[in-house]
Amino acid sequence: MSKHRAFRLAETIKIEVSKLILEGIKDPRLGFVTITDVEVTDDLRSAKIFVSIMGSEEDVKNSMDVLNRASGYIRGEIGKIVRLRYVPEISFKYDRSIEHGAYISQLLREMETRGGSGSGEQNEG
Repeated sequence: MSKHRAFRLAETIKIEVSKLILEGIKDPRLGFVTITDVEVTDDLRSAKIFVSIMGSEEDVKNSMDVLNRASGYIRGEIGKIVRLRYVPEISFKYDRSIEHGAYISQLLREMETRGGSGSGEQNEG
């Protein structure tokens, strides 16, 4: 039962934090941020919010700094929306999975353009 409740809370947090990032945080250092996942512990005391950020390493650093500084504000806003005895502690984690997937796609495209017919010749011999 608690896993189901944690999953529902994670989905609610994902939706509400997305809205807050889009409409509530007005810091110009905040870049293009996408929430990729939210993990809530079974006791509902803490939540890890995984984010993907488009841009340079400096953009990522600035955006993570803004999000970490706004975590108290975000937690307070979630507390107004969700009725719980304890509002989960929020932490933001940078998710490199989208960046990694794009890199792999690029490598595959490069291999394909280098010579699709030549790949069979390497296995001979």
